Amino acid sequence: MKILAIGPLWRGSNAGGLFQAMSRQGCLIEVLDEFYYISLQSKDKLTKVYERLLRPRQVTEFNEAIKRKINVLRPKVLFVYKGAFVLPETLQYAKQNNCRLALFYPDVSTTAHGPNIPKCIPLYDTVFTTKTFGITDMAKFGVKNAHFIPHGFDPQIHRQLPLSDEDKKNYGCDASFIGTWSHKKEAWLTILKKALPDIDLRIWGEQWSKAQSPEIKSSIQHAPVVGDLYAVAIQCSKINLGILSEQVTGASSGDLITSRTFHIPGSFGFLLHERNEESVLYFKENEEAGFFDGAEELVQKVSYYLEKSGLREQIRLSGYIRSLREHSLDERAKTVISFLG
Repeated sequence: MKILAIGPLWRGSNAGGLFQAMSRQGCLIEVLDEFYYISLQSKDKLTKVYERLLRPRQVTEFNEAIKRKINVLRPKVLFVYKGAFVLPETLQYAKQNNCRLALFYPDVSTTAHGPNIPKCIPLYDTVFTTKTFGITDMAKFGVKNAHFIPHGFDPQIHRQLPLSDEDKKNYGCDASFIGTWSHKKEAWLTILKKALPDIDLRIWGEQWSKAQSPEIKSSIQHAPVVGDLYAVAIQCSKINLGILSEQVTGASSGDLITSRTFHIPGSFGFLLHERNEESVLYFKENEEAGFFDGAEELVQKVSYYLEKSGLREQIRLSGYIRSLREHSLDERAKTVISFLG
């Protein structure tokens, strides 16, 4: 199957991991990475202003590049991962050139990432969503061919790595959270730190400069950890917290699972995950992962597992084995390809 894939390729990207897994399954894949065309990473305020001014021209150039690649590759499928900068007219062009249009949508909200995604969703022939509630949310756009496919771990990134003494010094801690800031996450981590003030808690991820809680200020590392360092940080943390994002505009639910649900066990980390009817389907409670319901039980479970190092190691190993057996991106790619025909 010849596929033109649209999405980022940086090392550790969920999109890039899925594209490579589809390639390993025998698909012929070309990739256009929006980050080659659209500048989004600058931290300097003045540079950000220039980026915003340039963005319309960059988006136009990116979409023209997609059209040129369609003309050369003649793909059977245009496979878009999220697609915040893909324009409706580009999808129409692909359709006119006999491309089947597929969207893989990994986020909670369909409306929180710019105007293009809601405009484009009705044009796709097939939509994959990593949220079970995403099926209902996609139906609001008239999508009739939507499929739930959970995230998975990338065996080239999320894997057991040899740890140096320096790694253990820089990343070792009692408990960690790796992910983007939200009000709920800040509140729950604050409750944890207040209840266990001596705990070595570390927080990595984006937007944690927004946090106001004095209790967690010293825990915030003011940097993301990506790629191999992400796997290193997971392994070095005694407990990896799976606190889920709350409901936001454009979504009918908050997260029930997320990419970290699978990244952490796949990286040979101990997972302590927020409990709900969906999260417990992937790992057996107290055998392959720990679970908690709310901030109070989070505190209880962190205290419990910190004292039970032997049990923690046993659960960590069992979760890792379950991940290898069922939850790699290679398994997810097989499912995607079966729907694409």
